Amino acid sequence: MVIFIAFMNMFVPLSTDLYLPALPEMSGYFSVSQSLVSLTLTLFFVFYAISMILLGPLSDKYGRRPILLFGTSVYTLASVLCAMAPNIYVLIGARIVEAIGSGAIITVSTALVKDIFSGSKMKKILAVTQALGVIAPIVAPVIGGFLLTFTAWHGAFVLLSVLGAINFILACLLTETLLPQSRYQGTMLHSLSLLLEVAHRKDFMLLLLVFACFSTPFMAYINLSSFIYVEHFGLSAQTYSHFYAINASFSILGPFLYLKLSRRLSKFRLTYICFALAVFSAIAMLAVGRDGAVVFLMCYVPYTLANSFTRSHSMNWLLSITDNNAGTASSVIKFMQTMFGSFGMMAAALPWPDYIHGLNVIMIFAVMLSFVLWQLVQRFHGDTIAKAA
Repeated sequence: MVIFIAFMNMFVPLSTDLYLPALPEMSGYFSVSQSLVSLTLTLFFVFYAISMILLGPLSDKYGRRPILLFGTSVYTLASVLCAMAPNIYVLIGARIVEAIGSGAIITVSTALVKDIFSGSKMKKILAVTQALGVIAPIVAPVIGGFLLTFTAWHGAFVLLSVLGAINFILACLLTETLLPQSRYQGTMLHSLSLLLEVAHRKDFMLLLLVFACFSTPFMAYINLSSFIYVEHFGLSAQTYSHFYAINASFSILGPFLYLKLSRRLSKFRLTYICFALAVFSAIAMLAVGRDGAVVFLMCYVPYTLANSFTRSHSMNWLLSITDNNAGTASSVIKFMQTMFGSFGMMAAALPWPDYIHGLNVIMIFAVMLSFVLWQLVQRFHGDTIAKAA
C-alpha cells in the first residue's frame, strides 16, 4: 500500500517534469511563443488544483476507490490525446483534462494515508511516501532527455499513457478504505459544503497559507529551469536534464531530515528551519546566481530542500488539526499549494530582464509574505496550533 501511495504521488511530477527538456523544442515544433508553450504547464496546475478541491469532498462521500478509478481513466485517455495533439491548442486542452485526472489520483493518495494510519505512524508514512514520490522529479527529466535522443516530445506522453494504464489496473485491485459508516451522509451538494467547513477554520487556513507560499518559487523554477539552463547557460537538453535531476534529488533529503529533527524539535522551530534555508538560498541567488550553471544549481538547492521539508512538515501538522473528512482537508491543502505554485508559474512568464532575476524576485517576495503570515498565525492562533503540535 505504501508503494502504491508513493506511485500515485509521482503522477504530477511525472506529468510535468518528463517533458520539461522538450519545452524549447516544442516552441519550434508548433511555431509558437515560449509563453504559449508554458500554458501547458500553468493551466495543468490550475485545473489540477480545481479538480482536487471538487473531488476531495466526493471521495469523503462515495469512497476512495470510485474516485480513483474515474481519475485514472480520465488521466490515461487524456495522455493519449496529448501524444496525438496536432497543434498547441489541442495539447493545452488535453493537458487540462489530464490535470483533472491527476487531481483525483493525488487527493485519494493523501486521503488513504489518513484512512489507514494515525499518530506517529501517519507522520512516518507521510514522510516515506513524500520521499519515494521525489524519485519521479529526479528520473523524469533524465528519461525525458533520453527520449529526445530517438523520439520527439510525443514520447513523453506515450510513457504517461502507459503509467496511467498501470495505475488503473492497480486501482481495480484496491480494497475500499473508507467504510460506509465513516462516509459523509449528506447529499452530493452538501458534501461540497465540507469545503466551507474546512475554510472556516481560521487557524487551519492561515497556517496553510504560510506553507503554501513556499510552492510559489518552486513552481516558478520548474517553469523557467529549462530556459535558464538551455538558453541562458547554453546547455543541451540532455545536460539540462542532469542538472534538474541533481537539484530534484535533494528533495529526497527533506522528508528524512524532517523525520529526524521532528523527534527533537517543536513544530515551531522546524518552521524557522524552513525559513532559514529559503532566505539563505534567495541571498545566494542574488549574490552569485548568474556566475554559471553549477553555481546557479548550488544556490537553488537549499530552497529545494526547504520546499520538500516544508511539505512533509505542513501536511502532518495540518492533518493533525483536522479530525474528520481527510479527503476534503487533503484536497484543500493540495489546492492551496498548487494555486500558489500556479501563481509562481504565471509570475515566471512576466517580461523579466532575465529569467534568473525573475526567479530571484519571486523567491524574495514569497518568503517575505510567508514570514508575515507566520507572525499572524503565532499572534492570533498560537495556542490552537500548539495543541496540534
